[in-house]
Amino acid sequence: MMPYGYYGHGYGYGEFGMLHGIFGIVVFIGVLILLAMVVRHLMHPDAYGPHSTSTNTQPLDILKERFAKGEIDKAEYEERKEVLAK
Repeated sequence: MMPYGYYGHGYGYGEFGMLHGIFGIVVFIGVLILLAMVVRHLMHPDAYGPHSTSTNTQPLDILKERFAKGEIDKAEYEERKEVLAK
């Protein structure tokens, strides 16, 4: 005597027995990926944020940067620095 479902009926899971298994594997892999993303975020919280080194940049710091890069000359730097000091 053959066990129930032996003749191609998914061994008691109906016609879609194999699809349940595949779906389970896909869900399991998805959970693993989600878990890896959560762990990565907990270890490196700024990995998904803006890549700016400072979000609170002062105007004088920006002016100094522009002067250092050569975008403005010394006269313009001094003039703008005076305006910012007021």
